[in-house]
Amino acid sequence: MSVTTETRPDQAGRVPASEQVGAILRDRTTLLVVLTVVMIVVFSSLGANGYLLGPFNVSYLLSSLISLVPVALLALAQTFVILSGRSGIDLSVGGMVSLGGMVFASLVGPMGWDVLPAAAVTIVAGGIFGALNGWLVGYVGFPPLIATLATSYIFGSLALLLNDGSPISGPRVAATNSITSNIPLGTGLFLPTHVLTILLPAIVITWFALSRTSWGRSLYAVGTNDVAATYATLPVKRIRASAYVASGLLCGVTAIVNVAQFASARPDAGSAGNGLALPAITIAVLGGVAIHGGRGRISGTVIAALLITWLNAALLISFTGSSGPRAQLLALGLLLVGAVFLNTVQLPKSRRRRWFGLAPNNRNDPGKSA
Repeated sequence: MSVTTETRPDQAGRVPASEQVGAILRDRTTLLVVLTVVMIVVFSSLGANGYLLGPFNVSYLLSSLISLVPVALLALAQTFVILSGRSGIDLSVGGMVSLGGMVFASLVGPMGWDVLPAAAVTIVAGGIFGALNGWLVGYVGFPPLIATLATSYIFGSLALLLNDGSPISGPRVAATNSITSNIPLGTGLFLPTHVLTILLPAIVITWFALSRTSWGRSLYAVGTNDVAATYATLPVKRIRASAYVASGLLCGVTAIVNVAQFASARPDAGSAGNGLALPAITIAVLGGVAIHGGRGRISGTVIAALLITWLNAALLISFTGSSGPRAQLLALGLLLVGAVFLNTVQLPKSRRRRWFGLAPNNRNDPGKSA
């Protein structure tokens, strides 16, 4: 589902500049592409003139894509959940990644499984973790924020208990690092393998699921207006719960990538530092996924993930010491505020007034919601 970018020409057949700017702001994918290009040009110029700690060139951009894969996968997971409506947010993705990584490393290391069957079990386990969230939100009726906050504690604690709080490593676990090796592109350039072997297939599958299946269309319908979806005989509870299952499956994939990148499994992998949940939510919202549900595109999420990855890489070589990571947090917060503001401005006036609490919310009134 996309927002129209139609512009109205004047009597001379020309489109006013204000209309052109408005069209770009309404088309989140176009806006993100423009911002990404501007950011690359600015920091490349700064690097070329010696204002950065290192060059911001093609080689650096390609190498930084190694950090794109996990955040992009989790942003796709959040896209499913947010689209399902009811202010859906999955705060448990970090806990699922931690627990899934411990499961994967346990199977590959101490239990001696081959990588492929261990990966399959890990992805299925992620789906089961997500199904717990889906049951609590879709069937029991818990608010998504509370349900996923509770399960984040559960999954994180289980990850710590699985190996007495210690990481799982060893030669067999370290060998999984080959999943994230580099592909030589010539002239000294390299591309992380899992960008092509893991992230790209995940993007295609999620795009197909949302855009070309009846399940995807039903998810948009439920997220837009679950009362109307009920009148249309859609299984609202099951569809909303399935969004969390999809999120869990992607968390399982992310757990495998995380273990392969670091050649070990840490029980706090998804919660260490600033955690993985909030950046993923920020990317999804920045990509145009409406926080109230029912609107958003995979293309916006992917480009937003790319923008955030390269912006973080740029800020990392812009400051010395710990100032770089702090600047990343500042930029992430500002982008989240701006993204929510843009999403809100794009709402119809009546829904915008309800969003800011200026009008009563009649969404649960069947006579006014249909």
